[in-house]
Amino acid sequence: MGYSRALVQGDWCFVSGVTGYDYSTMVMPETVDAQARNCFATIADVLAEAGFEMADIARVQYTVADAALVDQLVSSLGDALGDIRPAATMIIAGLIKPEMLIEIEVTAFRG
Repeated sequence: MGYSRALVQGDWCFVSGVTGYDYSTMVMPETVDAQARNCFATIADVLAEAGFEMADIARVQYTVADAALVDQLVSSLGDALGDIRPAATMIIAGLIKPEMLIEIEVTAFRG
């Protein structure tokens, strides 16, 4: 299976879906809020490595495992995106492993 964590094409950076693992320990937090915070930490690192920053995020897609978890995400999403106002989609769907409560995918543009 072909896969890249991120792909840069010109002024665009497409970041693949990121789940909530703390990749330094490979531990998955139990709460969706903590998982979302880990997702955004990974996304920030990936964007920086590719020469982008969080303010460049133009689009975000959230896949959440259960609609009942959405209210618990408000704080972490606000903290991560602040004044950034990307186009956003939230989908409720199952993820690959039961401990995964959220997956976040972003597209950044530095035009």
